[in-house]
Amino acid sequence: MKVPKVMVSGCFDALHPGHIAFLERAADFGDLFVCIGNDANVLQLKNRPTYFNEHERTYLLSALSVVKEVKISKGFGQLDFIEELNEIVPDYFVVNEDGHSEEKQALIESSGVQYIVLERTPKEGLPARSTTQFRKDTEMPFRIDLAGGWLDQPFVSEHCPGPVITISILPTVNFNLRSGMASSTRNTALSLWGKHLPSQDTEQVAKLLFAADNPPGKKNVSGSQDAIGIVFPGLNRLDYANDYWPQGITTVLDEDTLLWLEHHLFLIPIGPREDGFEVLDEVHLSHDGAAQLADAAKNVWMSILNKDLNGLGRWMTASFRAQCQLFPLMTNETAEAILKPIESDILGFKISGAGGGGYWVVVSEYKLESFIPIKIRR
Repeated sequence: MKVPKVMVSGCFDALHPGHIAFLERAADFGDLFVCIGNDANVLQLKNRPTYFNEHERTYLLSALSVVKEVKISKGFGQLDFIEELNEIVPDYFVVNEDGHSEEKQALIESSGVQYIVLERTPKEGLPARSTTQFRKDTEMPFRIDLAGGWLDQPFVSEHCPGPVITISILPTVNFNLRSGMASSTRNTALSLWGKHLPSQDTEQVAKLLFAADNPPGKKNVSGSQDAIGIVFPGLNRLDYANDYWPQGITTVLDEDTLLWLEHHLFLIPIGPREDGFEVLDEVHLSHDGAAQLADAAKNVWMSILNKDLNGLGRWMTASFRAQCQLFPLMTNETAEAILKPIESDILGFKISGAGGGGYWVVVSEYKLESFIPIKIRR
């Protein structure tokens, strides 16, 4: 009697018990063929390299007794397995709830293959696991401020209230310390909680981190956008008015919006700030300067919500220029020289955090070779 063929596809990076439980259940339907995303496609889809390359992932999966054969998908995009589907000609194509899509189902069923969606069910006695949760539990995020930075300081927002726009990002590369991405606040979080944030009320965790990062007697208070930007996932708008804590926090976790940002925001290394750098050594505060900063941040927020790429670039640059008007030491000749060769290829730019080094955050229609992609924490 012919044994049915079963096909599954996915990245299968950082193999964990949730993967194995899924593969065991899929193998109940017949001989199991696993198609894994090639390294280039995973990088394109997820804006990050895999933990294990395609050959290592093939080796790990092939070692499982329930797996008949592993193939590396040759295609690109979410449906990268079409060529392998035609080679294997399976009787069943199995996905879990997270991997299901109507487009995928339509393709599979049009090929005469039975499409099966499994609920995410852990092995009896084991906790539920997913790659998303695995990454969340093992990586302390960084923070990027996209616009309005400095308005989280009362000595600035007293001149004009306004928002700071932040995103929480995963460490897809070894980011420089003193990089303007709240690395010192992140170090405080690591000392408090280790590699993962506590699973408590998000705002309460952010307040605890802010307090720990600013012990009594600290000369320069780290703004609360650092703690909030690390703790709150996704995209966030923090509205400040002459206080260290925002009057309101608006969080966006819409997947289309976050993917759009990941496809158009990139980092360019400048180098860490020099020891002894003090951006506050030269300050020019004014109502007009703070108002320009606040207005630019509001327009950055609306540009993101409307997916207006030109608007995002224009207003992020305007926010940066307003910051430099208030704090001229944010930029320097070294940083400007790094940006100049590609300035005509990008739509907008700013320096991360308080400047003096770190990274250029740039808005671009396409990824250039020198760009570092970002991965926003969900």
